[in-house]
Amino acid sequence: MGTRLFFAFRHSLAACLLALLACLAVALPASATGDALQLNAGDSSFPLSPTLRYWHDKTATADPEQAFAHAHDGQFAPLPDGNPAFGFQSGAYWFYLPIENLQHDERRWLLVQEYALSDNLDLYLRYPDGHVEHQDGGDHVPFEDRYIRYRHPNFRLDLPAGERVEMLLRVQSESSMQVPLVLYSPKAFTELLRDAQFANGLYYGIVLALLCYNLVLWLMLRDASYFWYLLHTCAFGMVLFTLNGYGFELLWPNSAWMADASVPLSICLALMGMQMFSRSFLNLPERWPAGNIACLCLVAFFAMLGVASTWLPYSVATPIASRAVLLGIVWIITASLVMLHRGYRPALLFLLAWSMFLTGTVAFTLLAFGILPQSFWTQYGVQIGSALELLLLSLALGRRYASLREENIRIVQETNERLERNMIDRTRELRTAMAQLGEANVQLREYSRRDPLTGVYNRRHFHEALQQALDARMAKGQPLALLLLDLDHFKRINDQYGHQTGDDCLIAAARCIEEVAQSRNGLAARFGGEEFVVVLPGADSQAGLQAAEALRQRVQLTTVYSHGHVVHLSASIGVHAIERDSSLQPDEIIRLADQALYRAKDDGRNCVRHSLTTA
Repeated sequence: MGTRLFFAFRHSLAACLLALLACLAVALPASATGDALQLNAGDSSFPLSPTLRYWHDKTATADPEQAFAHAHDGQFAPLPDGNPAFGFQSGAYWFYLPIENLQHDERRWLLVQEYALSDNLDLYLRYPDGHVEHQDGGDHVPFEDRYIRYRHPNFRLDLPAGERVEMLLRVQSESSMQVPLVLYSPKAFTELLRDAQFANGLYYGIVLALLCYNLVLWLMLRDASYFWYLLHTCAFGMVLFTLNGYGFELLWPNSAWMADASVPLSICLALMGMQMFSRSFLNLPERWPAGNIACLCLVAFFAMLGVASTWLPYSVATPIASRAVLLGIVWIITASLVMLHRGYRPALLFLLAWSMFLTGTVAFTLLAFGILPQSFWTQYGVQIGSALELLLLSLALGRRYASLREENIRIVQETNERLERNMIDRTRELRTAMAQLGEANVQLREYSRRDPLTGVYNRRHFHEALQQALDARMAKGQPLALLLLDLDHFKRINDQYGHQTGDDCLIAAARCIEEVAQSRNGLAARFGGEEFVVVLPGADSQAGLQAAEALRQRVQLTTVYSHGHVVHLSASIGVHAIERDSSLQPDEIIRLADQALYRAKDDGRNCVRHSLTTA
């Protein structure tokens, strides 16, 4: 009885172990169940890197039969750490993987290489009956020949259910040797296409929005920084447009030369734009002349590299351009640190933006040279970093513009304050009787109305005041008198005593004239040379003659002491009064007063004469 129980337990345990092993055979990946990749039910996409094996044909002379033979002989090796990136390599790479489709309802699959820049790809499928199917792809093959019009090279795989199909892929390219292969069902590829279009549309939408926004700002402000930002944004957008395969898909689908040359060309153009943008943003010509010269030298180097890339082999131009990206960004960060050390605050946000870009670019560059394995961050780091960089640079431009505006406001305020102080000091020297004015605009206006030598009003203000007095006389019906005064023999004073003494005489006479005019609510002004004019609102002929006589006597009693000379003054005065309604113009009134003045000079000077004409 015990023996039978023991054998029953042993058989039950063996059955359980067999069932467990069967479950594990379904759950484990293909590498755990043999050499073939098993497409198990329920899965719709299979990354091939963990199970893929490769062989480097350094002379690129092997044919498919030889490659199949090497694969069967075990000369193919697993990918190093599952990394499908080998950097810039010569020769051809062969990749081998047997595939067994266990999904009876899914016969058609799609093989996608998720790297757009490979030159030539040749896919060979060997079926159990021995026949081999061949397909080719890459950016040296017309885009229209692709199985699906998609930015990444792709191939159709017909995998009969339950059959073992050997897949052999040959890749030869002057670009970085990156072969991230993924096998998709049609449904999974449709979902991938949707998600990829959304992600790339979001990125390029951000770039386009920033481009339009800063284009409007450049058109409005004409700031060179915005122009170079636009150039950098366009050029770098073209770099990613090319790296992501959209350039070959949409712009040059039949040009292998453009597919190769567009990468180093767009990189060099982007480098030139970012260097000129940093030069303008950091204001290197004024703040760091030595750094400005270094920046211009880099721009010249990038320009020459761009021209040379049109005839240099892709395998030479692109690695140099890729390394130049790191050089350009390191230089920009160095210049930003120098400017930050010198107290230029906008350089902080600028430095943060380029640090983001540097992080993404370093990851992408190291992936291109096969130093870092392929992952989400290494594959899309440059797009994430560039999007953050473009956003932060746009913010930095706005912050810089606000800083410049604040600086301009400060300079204007300081200039206005300095001008106000200067004008206050100057008007105090020119007009001893004028009270100090508090505001610069009032001070400037008052200064423009005064004669700088004598301090009385100038001729321009006299014409304005005369017109205003005539308008007021018409409104109120009051008389108005005009006195025109000329200092006697003033030329003789200048010739005998000098112009400085003559100026002192003009100042003394102007003071007398202004005092008499102000005591009668009038206005005194210098008419020109040694001539003065007085406007007396409300004064008729009699009042005008009395004021003129008082003015003549005041001048006659004035003695001028100047530079050791004693000068006695006298004046001839002409008077014209308007006592009734009149339509005489200001020039006519001045002419009548001037005639009266000349009559006073003809009558011996030092006297007062009336125009004898009343209107």
